[in-house]
Parts: sequence; structure tokens; C-alpha cells
Amino acid sequence: MDTIVFLAHTEADGSLAKASLEALTAAKTLAGGLGATLSIGLFGADVAAAANAVAGCDASAIHGVSGEAFGQPRYASDVAAMEALVKAANATIVVAADDSRMSRALPGVAARLGGRIDAHVTGLAARDGQAVATRGYYRQRMQAELTRTARPWCLTVSAGVFAACDGPSGQAAVTPVDVPVTEALTRTTVKTVIAPAADEQTIRPDARLLFVAGAGWTKKQADGVPHVADAADLILGFVGKAAASLGSSKSLVDMGGEGEAVLPFLSHLHQVGQTGATPRHPKGLATCCHGEEPHVVGWRFIGERRAVNLDPACGWAQGKADVLYVADAFAVMKKINELLG
Repeated sequence: MDTIVFLAHTEADGSLAKASLEALTAAKTLAGGLGATLSIGLFGADVAAAANAVAGCDASAIHGVSGEAFGQPRYASDVAAMEALVKAANATIVVAADDSRMSRALPGVAARLGGRIDAHVTGLAARDGQAVATRGYYRQRMQAELTRTARPWCLTVSAGVFAACDGPSGQAAVTPVDVPVTEALTRTTVKTVIAPAADEQTIRPDARLLFVAGAGWTKKQADGVPHVADAADLILGFVGKAAASLGSSKSLVDMGGEGEAVLPFLSHLHQVGQTGATPRHPKGLATCCHGEEPHVVGWRFIGERRAVNLDPACGWAQGKADVLYVADAFAVMKKINELLG
């Protein structure tokens, strides 16, 4: 019988990220379907608070690797901590969140233990006594169901697929796992973190609304001239007031390389579509974007789709949006911003 371990690192404040709690739900679902034992492995500067937060999640044991050396996101120390946690749990299946830190280090754990790894998993279930993982290929245009006999089998679960585990908190009994801290583990150090202020972040994976700007924002308007500065104010004003996540079409982010007027706060990180991101938000609003297939494929996990476009025959009108507003996006967003205050 398989033994499942859920692995997670703590955040700077000692808590667990939402993506990690979602992966814990996936691990619990799989353990319940297989009738397998579930344990939890945590690592970070101090894992006590995180362990207490998941104390009511029906895990048979909670193992922890603590220390300042494990508080920093670093490949060498992260791999050493996770390898020790997998061995302590005698795990045959390892489940973790598909965040940058785990995705960087977990393949190294699988290699050291002679196992296999599959990333970007969007489903975990038990079938005929076997663990079955689902993941997409070719920008989620194909779905595959995977099983493996190799163990340990490591899996990283995509965010937004499972609900975050909300079991009751309590006083957890954490079994400490000792990992010797050598010079090789700490050779890489984090000097400082450079990041925009929270209110300047425009990519917000946990936002309830995705706002996508298309190339039409920078085109000539009814008066025959473009109004890029006005467009920037309207877009950033709405994103800030609605606490929305900002996305873009490929054509808009590509304009910078073509010498055309651009919105300075957009980069290829904002791009949604076949060669960009595939975000997961309950709702999405597209503006000045025609809704062509290479872009719309990035909307496949958006729950409710709405669009604003002057063309009543645009791609969004061809069954790709739940609601299409045939209107001037400048006028619409100006009115919405006024209503939002």
C-alpha cells in the first residue's frame, strides 16, 4: 500500500500559502481514495505555526525540518530538507504545490531517491487501487491521465484546482527531522528581495477578477488620435479599485518591440493565451481584444467570461464569451471607475 506525504515550505511569516493548502486537499483526496496513510512534511525557519494550522487535517504524523538555513528559498537546503522528510515518512507518493520553490527543488529530490516526478497536475484520484494523476499538454488542449509504478512518485499540483484545506487548527505534535547544515547547503545566500509594493502588484493569482487589455487601447480613437496615457489611467485605476489581476493580449505586449506606443506597465508576464499564461479566476473581463482563438485558449479556466468590444461580430461574439458589451471601452471603464469611487 502507498504512503503519501504532503510537503510544503513555510512563508516568511511562518504560515502556509494558499497554493500549499490546495495541494494538501489534493493529497487528502488521494489518500482517502487509496485508503493510504497521509503524513505532512514541513520545512522552514520555524514550522510550529504552520503545523498548528493543519493539525486538524487527519494526518497520521507531522514531520518538520526547522532552522534559519531552511527559511531561505535555496536549492541545496530545500532538496536536503525534502529528501529527509520523504525518508522520515517512508513515502511512496509525494504531493506538493506547483510553486516556484517546490518546482525548482522537488525534481532533485526525485532524482536522489530514484523516483519520478510529474508537474502541473490538475487532478488526483484513485482508480482500481492505483493513483491517477491528470495534467494538460499543449497549453491544456490535451488532457492525459498518468499512472506510474516507479516510487517515490512526486507530484506538484497546480494552483486553483482544489479548494484550500480548511481543517480546524490545534496544537500539533511535530516530529523533528534533523538535517545537518553544512557549508555546501548555505553557500547561496539571499542578500535582499526587490519587489514592488503590494498595491503596485498587477498580477494577482488569487483575485476574483481577471481584467485583460487588448491592442485596441493604443489605437486611434474616434477623434483620430491614440490616447495611451488615458488608457493607462483607466486600466490601472480599475485594476486598483477592483483588486483585479491584469492580463494582456499578445499583440499588445508585442507592440513595444515594434516601436509603437505601449502601456508601460505591461510585460510578457501579463500575456494570456496560447503562448502566455492560463490563469484561473472566477470571472474575466476582456477589453479592446477581438477574442481570437490563440488568445481565448488562455481563458479556458475562467469561470464567467465577459468582453467589451465595438465589433458585434468579434471572436467573443462567436460563443467565446458569456456576455459581450458592444461599446467603447474608454467610456465603459471611465463610468465603472466613477461608480467604484
